[in-house]
Amino acid sequence: MTIVVTTPTGHVGSRVVQVLVQAGVRPRVLVRDPSRLPADLLPLVDVARGDLRDADFVAGAVEGAETLLWVTPEAFDVPDPLAEMVAMGENAAGAVRAAGVRRVLQISSVGAELRRGAGLIDGLARNEEQLASAGADLLTLRCGYYFTNLFGLLDGLREGVLTTTAPPSRRMPWVDPRDVGEVAAARLLAGWSGSSVQAVHGPADLSWDEAAEILSAVLGTPVSAVRITDDQLRDALIGAGLSEAAASGIAGMTSGIPDDFVPEQSRDFRTSTPTTLHSWACEALRGVTEASTKD
Repeated sequence: MTIVVTTPTGHVGSRVVQVLVQAGVRPRVLVRDPSRLPADLLPLVDVARGDLRDADFVAGAVEGAETLLWVTPEAFDVPDPLAEMVAMGENAAGAVRAAGVRRVLQISSVGAELRRGAGLIDGLARNEEQLASAGADLLTLRCGYYFTNLFGLLDGLREGVLTTTAPPSRRMPWVDPRDVGEVAAARLLAGWSGSSVQAVHGPADLSWDEAAEILSAVLGTPVSAVRITDDQLRDALIGAGLSEAAASGIAGMTSGIPDDFVPEQSRDFRTSTPTTLHSWACEALRGVTEASTKD
């Protein structure tokens, strides 16, 4: 059984690769820069070096594979991230067709079921459609808001502010991407037939106010959720060097989700995962903020 994994250095992909290797599987990993892989991992995987934006590379890299884990990488630093996501999805679908890949597991997002109007989440929705047309048995994992997105908010957190363009009282699923990786690895190892969608919602739905309260306890300093406008967010992102299309796409991931939105997949035993925001922040966020403050 050959399992191909994209983004093996990312938060999700790296955990998938680790679990597969621990299970005795030798995955084929698609990576632009193999030097980013842990040195002691290299003897345990087959490395295909290239860019997912290169259709020929993707087609060659999945040849002979039975199963593909497809994670569309973030590309915020390009002029039009949404177009990049769609182009990479087309490369994936074309490669799956050409190689006769039997199964595809796609990492998507809560909100993709809206199909249109949710910023860069629209790219994942389009990827869902592209891969559904490729002829393989498709399992889509629609995931909640990654804890690791907080790494992009460190400047504000150091000043006790958790910024959002959503109403601070709006609840949504929050999830550790490592848990997403474990769910994905379990499904890749078990296999499946047919096509379906499964949510990965984390342990609980949280509001931004509740997240700020948790972070206050972990960081040992008061943190408050503060709502900013879409225009303020776009201006800040453009000021940081992003294109207007990228800034609007990022803002749209929140503003495009209605306040009364309910995910298509409900929260239940199968869609819930164990790692809490509190435990993740104690391990991953507290040290980063402390180091940044000392610097």
